[in-house]
Amino acid sequence: MDLRIGNSGIIFDIKKFAVHDGPGIRTTVFFKGCPLTCWWCHNPESQNFKLEQFINPKNEDNGRDNFKIIGKNLTVKEVFKEVEKDIIFYDESGGGVTFSGGEPLSQPEFLLSLLKLCRINKIHTVLDTSGYTTEDIINNIKEYVDLFLYDLKFHDSEKHEKFTGVPNQQILNNLIKLSENGSKIIIRIPIIPGINDDSDELNKIRYFISNLKNIQGIDLLPFHKIGKNKYIKLNLPYLMEDFNEPSHEQMEKIKLKFDSINIPVKIGG
Repeated sequence: MDLRIGNSGIIFDIKKFAVHDGPGIRTTVFFKGCPLTCWWCHNPESQNFKLEQFINPKNEDNGRDNFKIIGKNLTVKEVFKEVEKDIIFYDESGGGVTFSGGEPLSQPEFLLSLLKLCRINKIHTVLDTSGYTTEDIINNIKEYVDLFLYDLKFHDSEKHEKFTGVPNQQILNNLIKLSENGSKIIIRIPIIPGINDDSDELNKIRYFISNLKNIQGIDLLPFHKIGKNKYIKLNLPYLMEDFNEPSHEQMEKIKLKFDSINIPVKIGG
């Protein structure tokens, strides 16, 4: 098995003891770089494929802005060294490692080497992905992924392109093929009032999901503005100022709609 443990990728964070990125206690590795530019992205520092400068507000002590570099080049061996520190917690909780981003599939060789290393060491793997990649890349990695957290933002491709920057036909095709292949999948749907929460769009998504196989669950993720301050620090425009976060009542109503297809549905990740 070719691990290529010397190859490297760009990571912007490694989060320990994560409990919302798959089953059990997990280590979440955040890949930097994403081909999508979703208006509501709460990790804008994940989008750029290059290292970038993060501006902190002026320090009260010296009156100057402080700067932080977002992203770090790490080898497969360096990342796995952090992952394996918590094997005891994975074993006790049924957890493992989650590869998130950004979009991990945009660094396919780096991701594949990490997945293979986890498989050798019997570490459960989750891939949190937009699904925007080639069929070949999906085919190369699918057997090493124990669970996919697969984002499904729209069914309508024109709306998808307007709000994320890319069409979604390849995303839908990859999801269909993964489900037919027998891969375990949890579908994650961000709910953004005024963008993708209308009945027509939600009904199309629901119908599409109802025809898929091996779907373990549906997570409805309510839009929030927690990441707004990051846009300011990165000197990026924040496009969601005039959009509201969904209420609890709105989320429960949407959940009831998806409950009808007999797949476990929950609000939140």
